[in-house]
This record gives sequence, structure tokens and C-alpha cells, in this order.
Amino acid sequence: MLIRLPSFTLFLAVLLAGPVFPSRADELADKAKAIFKANQHSVVTVQLVIKSKVSIPGMGGQSNESRHDATASVIDPSGLCVLSLSATDPGGMFQEMLGGMMSDEESRLKMDSELSLVRILLDDGTEVPAEVVLRDKDLDLAFIRPRAKLAAPLAALDLANSGKAEVFDQVIALNRLGTVAGRAYAGSVERISAVVERPRLFYVPETSMTTTGLGAPAFTLDGKVLGVFVMRSLKSKGEGGLLGLLNNPQQAFAAIILPAQDVLRAAQQAPPPTAADDKDKEKEQEKK
Repeated sequence: MLIRLPSFTLFLAVLLAGPVFPSRADELADKAKAIFKANQHSVVTVQLVIKSKVSIPGMGGQSNESRHDATASVIDPSGLCVLSLSATDPGGMFQEMLGGMMSDEESRLKMDSELSLVRILLDDGTEVPAEVVLRDKDLDLAFIRPRAKLAAPLAALDLANSGKAEVFDQVIALNRLGTVAGRAYAGSVERISAVVERPRLFYVPETSMTTTGLGAPAFTLDGKVLGVFVMRSLKSKGEGGLLGLLNNPQQAFAAIILPAQDVLRAAQQAPPPTAADDKDKEKEQEKK
């Protein structure tokens, strides 16, 4: 004899039996893990040594040297990497950012920085001497290349296989943590809060705190490269000088995702290595 259960009773029985399909959170995690596994080795740590000088005319200046790590994305198996120019020239970024906001008295403050050492850290612990081969202040990009030919090619992002995103879309960002975390690979889920189309296209991520740093790549959920995190700053007249900036930093700078196509076009301007240059640089490293 066939017994028909009321629809509500059947619905309750399904709920008690547990979910039949994976949740959306599980689907997101699976996609993120696949992107992480496929692209983590194309994200590297770059060691930088920067000489900085702060001076005020008539009052002398103060110099110091600092060492810090930055995240970079490998965009060619030869070792060509891209990172945020702001990470290599903090003094220049600060000066440019404050140029139109400082009072006459504050404008006498000069901040200069010079990059004296660049090394790419590989997974096996090898420190590869590198050099900046191209700078793009407008896009906040710096391209670095090993000073000598690598023994083996590096895993690299395919910037030509790029994607797009819309407001509220989730994207996956990959990063390298600092020494305190063993420079481990890390991943974050970011959400696009705005898409700016003029004067050029770029994406604005939410301001929630994550492990993502400048130079980190971002991917759409289908695994395509969305772009690279850089700093966008505005040099414009403002009120309040340095104090006003400290109280409202969003008026002068913000972290954005620069589209992969823009990064690719800029990278194509980088000079290619030559066999003669490689031999000269190898001899130079042998002397050291």
C-alpha cells in the first residue's frame, strides 16, 4: 500500500537528512584551492635594500638604509617579474603623493630613496641577484629581471589569459608572507567594491584586512588573471597639509587591481636580455 506523505513532512525529512548539494562556500573553496595550486609558484618574494634620505633646506638631512621584502608576480619563465613601483621607491611615492597637499613650509621637506640591492628568492632558498629594467610611474609598476640567466625556467603567469570582474564579484589573490611566517604562500578571497573605467580601467577591492600585498596577482574564479595589486595616488591640491592627509589618507592613495592587459602592454616595453649582458653579469657575480 502506497502512503503519501504531506509535502511539509517530506521537506522536513530532507532537511534532517542533511544537505544533498555542496554549499556555495564549499564551491568557492574548491575553486580557490585549484587556483592556488596552479599559480602559487608564480608568486615570489623580492628582497630590497633601500637607501633613504629626508632633508629640509637649511637644516640638513638624515639618511638611513633599510631592508624589506616585497611580493612580485613572475610573468615570464626567464624570471621577468612585476611588482609595485611604490615598494621600490617609497620616498618618491610619498613625495609625489604629497606634492599638491603640503603647505609652503611643508613643501621644503624632501624625501629621496635609492634602490641599492634587489634579490629574487626562489623556493629552494636560492637568492637570485636582479635589477630593475623598467619603471612605469603612471601605472605604479616596476619590472625586474635576474642579472644572469637562470639554471631553470620559473613558473609564470599567463597575462594573455586574462579575465574581467564586476562589482561584488569575488576574486582570488595570492601572496607571499613575511619571514615571521616562513615566507609561506598565502591566498585571500577579495571582493570587488568598484570598477573604475575612466581615465583607464581598474578595480577597487574592499578595504577589509587580508594578507594580500602590493605586487600580488588576482584571479577570477574561472582561473584567469584579473590583474596585479598596485598603489594609485593622486597629486592634487588639498587642504590640511600633512595632518589632513593623516586624518583622511583615502583622499590621496588607494590599493587597486591593475588589469592584466595593462601589465602585459607595459611589460612588452622591457628590454630583452642579451647573451653578452648575461656573460658580463655572470663574471661580475663571480668576482663578488
